[in-house]
Amino acid sequence: MSEDIRPSLQRWTSARVVLGRTGGSVPHGALLDFRLSHARARDAVHQDFHPEVLAAELEPLGLPILLTQSQAHDRATYLQRPDLGRRLDPSSQSLLEGARTPEGFDLVIIVADGLSATAAHLNGAPLLQALIPLLDSFRLAPLVIAPFARVALQDEIGHAIAARAALIVLGERPGLGSPDSLGAYLVHSPQPGNTDALRNCVSNIRSAGLPPQTAARRIAWLLNESRRLGFSGVDLKDRSAAVLPRPSP
Repeated sequence: MSEDIRPSLQRWTSARVVLGRTGGSVPHGALLDFRLSHARARDAVHQDFHPEVLAAELEPLGLPILLTQSQAHDRATYLQRPDLGRRLDPSSQSLLEGARTPEGFDLVIIVADGLSATAAHLNGAPLLQALIPLLDSFRLAPLVIAPFARVALQDEIGHAIAARAALIVLGERPGLGSPDSLGAYLVHSPQPGNTDALRNCVSNIRSAGLPPQTAARRIAWLLNESRRLGFSGVDLKDRSAAVLPRPSP
């Protein structure tokens, strides 16, 4: 493939295409770029998460904030024991049950580091700042921050606090070009034992992917449709592109 088309292809994708070659290898610059991206991805997985810092950023949203904990109490355990990241620590279970109200909640929103604390710190607050004003018809539970959480922790949290739906926002597994990508997973009727087929996902939330403001509109549409229909997951089709205004270029 001719290197003459490199600028036109790279205009449309950040993928590593038309890198050229030096003998039987890629050029030295392309190799160094690959190694740098790989190092950034590894750093994102191992970076420390600071729940108190994120809580301070989310405080202006006006919702109470609860700091909780999964049964994975450190990052090494979290990475080696995914099952513990899906279960609540007993003290957090009691905390959430104590936050219940007689009328219950329509939605609980959880923010976690997941597999990229970088993504949570960079994109968590901008996403919720754009999303929460779109949910004025929802009775919102306190915001929950949950270090070392896997996606399914939303079921235990939602069930414990008696919410009709749960949304967890957490760092996705870093790619070589996206160490800061955030994912948002929603589930109707959260309860232990739910499978991933009952969830909807909006992924690649970051400035170089799906911008937080655009993602917020899509998530709000899915939440409203889930509430109207009474279910989520594979039966809830994302038709938001047909009804939402196109984002400005």
